Amino acid sequence: MSYALRSLVEDDNRYLQSFQLFLECSSEHQCMQDFIHAILPDILTSIGEGKANINVMGVGSGAGESGWGKLWRTFRTQLCSTESSQCVTTGDIKTYLDSKAVSYQSYELPSQMDITECFTEGDQRGELLLDFLTEVLNFSSTAPAELKASALELLRHPDCSREVDGRVIFNNTLGVLVVDPLQ
Repeated sequence: MSYALRSLVEDDNRYLQSFQLFLECSSEHQCMQDFIHAILPDILTSIGEGKANINVMGVGSGAGESGWGKLWRTFRTQLCSTESSQCVTTGDIKTYLDSKAVSYQSYELPSQMDITECFTEGDQRGELLLDFLTEVLNFSSTAPAELKASALELLRHPDCSREVDGRVIFNNTLGVLVVDPLQ
């Protein structure tokens, strides 16, 4: 049976709702702020010392071993079918940089997200979180039953999440790569 899942970004309102819920349930922005204020200034100072300009490229990505990485590696062909998909992790970028012998510094920013509601059928918050995690519009109602069951099973698996006080906490760890400047 053939099916076509629509990208979450096709529905601005649903994307905004799911992103706002992600911000509410995740510690991602806090760990990014901590990195920006505590670590990044020293990095920029060290690579920019004595230079009038420095070139910076920012790419947000889950760490290669985060729950995002596991989810995307497992379901890339089913979920990541649009040009705007984010199915690239810092692990993928490290592999590329290593293949080109480009040196870099790597930082991991521990982050987590409570995804407990994803496992309650019909829960509106859970369905929005599933949309955000899968990047699929109305994932719960449009994904084939087998794909939905497999995705939920992986999301609950210790490779992606851990259980704390009856809550399912997703590994949302971020990766930051700083490519060493060319001399």
